[in-house]
Amino acid sequence: MLFNIIYIEETKYAKYTGKLFRENMQGNILIIEDIKELADLVTLYLNKEGFDIRAAESAEEGFSIIEEWKPELIILDINLPGMDGFEFLQKLRRTSETPVLIVSARDSDEDQISGLGIGADEYITKPFSPKVLVARVRALFRRLRDFSDKNQENLFRFGPFVLDYDSCILKKNGQRIHLSAKEYGCLSLLTEHSGKPLDVGKIYSEVWKNNYGDLTTVAVYIQRLRKKIEEDPANPSYLETVHGMGYRLNTPSEAAGGENFK
Repeated sequence: MLFNIIYIEETKYAKYTGKLFRENMQGNILIIEDIKELADLVTLYLNKEGFDIRAAESAEEGFSIIEEWKPELIILDINLPGMDGFEFLQKLRRTSETPVLIVSARDSDEDQISGLGIGADEYITKPFSPKVLVARVRALFRRLRDFSDKNQENLFRFGPFVLDYDSCILKKNGQRIHLSAKEYGCLSLLTEHSGKPLDVGKIYSEVWKNNYGDLTTVAVYIQRLRKKIEEDPANPSYLETVHGMGYRLNTPSEAAGGENFK
C-alpha cells in the first residue's frame, strides 16, 4: 500500500527531525483516526512542520484528551468506532469553536455538505496527499492567527477593563459594564490617546460632532464614566483631570506614577 511505503520512509527520516520539531513548535493538533498507521503517517508529516500532535482512536478518547489538553486544531475521521465523526462534531460545537478538519473516505457531496454544515472548517477526502493535508493545516492556522491578531488589535486593556472597539462593549473582569453611546464615545476617544491629555473642546467636537455647544456636558459624562470605572470616583486613577489641558486616560503604571492633578 502507498501509505505503508510512505510510512516506512518517513519513519527513517523522523529521527532527524525530532529536535527541529521541538525547537520550532507551531501549534497543538489532535488527530482522531482509528487507523493507527494513517494517524502515525499524518503525525510524522505534521511533526516535521513543527506541530505538537496527540492522537485518539475514537471520539470518546478524543473528548478525554480535549478535557486535559486544549488542541488548537482537530483532524477528524468520520467512520469511527462508537460515536462517529459527525456526532463528535455536533457535540463539540455545543461548547467549542476549535477548528476541525475532516479527513474521510466518505466522499459524496452529501457527506461533505453535512460535515461543513455542522461546523467543520475543511473537508479532505481519502486517499489524500500528506503534503496537501499539511498545506491545509498551515492555512487553517494562518487564518486562526490572523483572526486572533485582528481581534487583539481591536481591544484596549487597562487594569481589569477591556474595551472592545468592534462591539462597543466595556468589560471588567469579564463582566459587561453598560455604557451609553456618548459614554462609550468619550472613553474610546480617551483610550485612542491613552496617556495624553485631550482638550475638552476636542472631546466635545469628536463625540458630539459639533464645534459649538455647552462644553460642561463633557464633564458630566466624565463623571458618569468615573462612577462606573473608578474605585473612588472622587479620587480617580484612570480618568484624570489635567488642569488647563482637559482629561487623560491613564494605564495602571501611569496612574501609579503620574504627577497630574485630579
